[in-house]
Amino acid sequence: MDALDLARWQFGVTTVYHFLFVPLTIGLGVFVAGLQTAWYRTGKEHYLRLTKFFGKLFLINFAMGVVTGIVQEFQFGMNWSEYSIFVGDVFGAPLALEALLAFFLESTFIGLWIFGWDRLPRGVHLATIWAAVIGSNLSAYFILAANAWMKHPVGYEVVDGKARMTDLWAVLTNSTALAQVPHVIAAAFVVAGGFVLAVCGHHLLRERRATGSGSGAGGGTSIWRTPMRAALVMTAIAGALVAGSGDMSAKLLYEQQPMKLAAAEGLRHDTAGAPFSVVPGVEVPRLLSFLATGDPSAVVQGTEDLQAGFAERFGPADYRPDLPVIFWSFRVMIGFGLSAVGLSVLGLWSTRKRRRDPRPPRPVPAWFARACVLALPLPTVAMIAGWLLSEIGRQPWTVQGELLTAASVSPGVGVTEVAISLAVFTALYGVLALAEAVLLVRHVKAGPEPAAPAAVPAPASAPPTGDGAAPADPRLQPTLMY
Repeated sequence: MDALDLARWQFGVTTVYHFLFVPLTIGLGVFVAGLQTAWYRTGKEHYLRLTKFFGKLFLINFAMGVVTGIVQEFQFGMNWSEYSIFVGDVFGAPLALEALLAFFLESTFIGLWIFGWDRLPRGVHLATIWAAVIGSNLSAYFILAANAWMKHPVGYEVVDGKARMTDLWAVLTNSTALAQVPHVIAAAFVVAGGFVLAVCGHHLLRERRATGSGSGAGGGTSIWRTPMRAALVMTAIAGALVAGSGDMSAKLLYEQQPMKLAAAEGLRHDTAGAPFSVVPGVEVPRLLSFLATGDPSAVVQGTEDLQAGFAERFGPADYRPDLPVIFWSFRVMIGFGLSAVGLSVLGLWSTRKRRRDPRPPRPVPAWFARACVLALPLPTVAMIAGWLLSEIGRQPWTVQGELLTAASVSPGVGVTEVAISLAVFTALYGVLALAEAVLLVRHVKAGPEPAAPAAVPAPASAPPTGDGAAPADPRLQPTLMY
């Protein structure tokens, strides 16, 4: 391998590892805010316990995401200086907005949320977690807008070999960004939903073993039924949004990145009424043309014909990405993603409430709780496969049609330097992965804090408390989270 290959491996390893935390942070933050909102509105103790429990998991993941994300910035100067020089003027604005506005909003209000228990009014404290959630989503938007510019550069001109931004609004409202942002954010909710389902499934099975119940897990009144149902609804709705925004992205690929679309389908030559390949040898006639254009008879360009056209336009080179990686990443993304969403739909049916029946809700079936635990990796693997499709599918370009990856690497960095940094980062990230896993498992097994004991009624002859008010119910008083 040369320095370019090692630099690409390093960026891929660190980016994929960092991306393990990003979607879970986005989705789990909203989930925690929703639980706290339910506690604020109802005063029910189990919502408070669940807020603090999932809040701890959210904070562990958020902290690890911040630590691993910092490395990304250093790599631009270490291994990709030519790329940084070319895109710096364009990327400066969205990344500055992400750091100075979104990230500071997110981190500041997370700090207030952590230390504001018992110190801030309940409504103000609730507002802090929602402000942090808004910040994390804004951060994702600005970063995705910058990433979308690499796939479909707009609002710029090239001056002296450097891209100069001419229209910030065009960059932020890039059609690729407007399709990519809802797709990624919705996928993040699927990832978070799968994580919550796995946690709930684990505890429901543990309750079942503790009580010796039969086919049901945890009983219909278990504390875990509420977050499980909420996660099932969130995952099902988010899955529908992923599918809809994915359809928009496919149509944009047809117009903006035809090589990626052709590689994802293994289509080698221009084809009218192109079929959709489910797996090699299994095709749905005309479906690809319909999905890409809305016309089942439309011509979809193939990799070989596009290669010939790119070579004539940009000069001799191989403009095809890694075809097997793109082809199978697309199928892993769809297959694993649909499996996770399908599980949520099945769960909604299996845990539905009895209509007009005073009995407690049905217990969660043990088989379903076990399936939730086993399905934990599915949405995460699907999302990583989607990013491999998105980023490797753009090769050999870092900026589509403007800057080749081979021309983006730092000229003064050799194989030895990149190999050392790759080994160091990989080892460091391995240690961080172990630490993350240990912390998450420990807190998941510990479960939420015990329920407060039921208030004992005061004797009839006991004097009133204070100025005649009844004693406050200790179950409704928030306690310090840490």
